Amino acid sequence: MSVKKTLTALALTLVMPAAALASEGADRLTRMLEPLETYEARFEQLILDGSGERLQQANGQMWLSRPGKFRWEVNAPYQQEVISDGSEVYLYDPDLEQVTVQALDQRVTHTPALLLSGSARELTESYEVTRQQQGGNETFRLVPKSPDTLFEELQMTFRSERLAALQMIDSTGQETVIEFSDVRTNHAIDESRFAFQIPEGTDVIRDTQ
Repeated sequence: MSVKKTLTALALTLVMPAAALASEGADRLTRMLEPLETYEARFEQLILDGSGERLQQANGQMWLSRPGKFRWEVNAPYQQEVISDGSEVYLYDPDLEQVTVQALDQRVTHTPALLLSGSARELTESYEVTRQQQGGNETFRLVPKSPDTLFEELQMTFRSERLAALQMIDSTGQETVIEFSDVRTNHAIDESRFAFQIPEGTDVIRDTQ
């Protein structure tokens, strides 16, 4: 981008009211998410502490179908599965032979996966959304309006209008960075992918909160 264009863009940003910028970001993000019916991708996940020290690195695959269904499988360095059938969420740890079952929390500020699997329109009610574009990347910064949330800030980065990365920061400063690859959208996913049969002999913990 030329210096002249850069200065022009900066000037427009400075004179545009903050409310207008937030509205523009939310509207744009809603338009990108609303056509999304299914999403499948591989992922690399990195967790950093408040000082930037690496705490954990993992990889796996995820599937999502709107409304409210998703499956998140961590393959390495340990196995773990999180499955939502649209009404309940199952967190399965094969090594511990344990599964935790809880009702799906429909509040998008509590379940980041619902940013994709839930209603895109809820974003404007639950978050302050701002947008930044750099080359072919669009990054949306989401700050929850309610203090009762799992994270302080979430960023969603799209490349060529496909979700490519998520970044979450919680109240302790811990940061989770997820990079997606081999992305497929709006294709048929077998409903059995979002069903979970509790293995025999597995301890079941029901979270009623």
